[in-house]
Amino acid sequence: MAEVVLFHHAQGLTKGVTALADELRRRGHTIHTPDLYDGQTFDSLDEGVGHAREVGFETIGAKGVEAAQSLPAEVVYAGISLGLGPAQQLAQTRGGARGAILLCGALPVSEFSPTWPAGLPVQVHAMEHDPEFDNEWDKPAAEALVAEAGGELFLYPGDQHLFMDSSLPAYDAEATALLLDRLDAFLAGL
Repeated sequence: MAEVVLFHHAQGLTKGVTALADELRRRGHTIHTPDLYDGQTFDSLDEGVGHAREVGFETIGAKGVEAAQSLPAEVVYAGISLGLGPAQQLAQTRGGARGAILLCGALPVSEFSPTWPAGLPVQVHAMEHDPEFDNEWDKPAAEALVAEAGGELFLYPGDQHLFMDSSLPAYDAEATALLLDRLDAFLAGL
């Protein structure tokens, strides 16, 4: 089974992110969930993004990179929305990465290095009509990334951003069940 570092979204390390990690643990994987917000969670995406702006997105990303340094290099890096920044950065720049899972967005490969690491598997998952994904930045970046890496892009029916977080109104149980099955298969195949 796989070892994964899962970075939370802008609302923090919510009960829903913890539940997602726990389900992957139940399926036999080792999941690390660094808390980039030092225990703070936010009731809305706007509040969480406001906190990230106040602290600084670069500071949050650096905190994620630092958190991973105490873990083995041979892990899968996963991130949800805001958390995909450190996940993608580590996958692209830290030697030994086994894979990358980007939930609810993607950044251009050029953000962290000239090319995607050869042979590094990647999956991107999002709802097809999520305005935070289906825009002029995230969706094109995701499509270019999976094309370059030979990865997979999974689009789920709906328009919710953080659909896999069971503690939020955006939660979609059916989409999350399919997401978990796909993640489990991806991780088991590494």
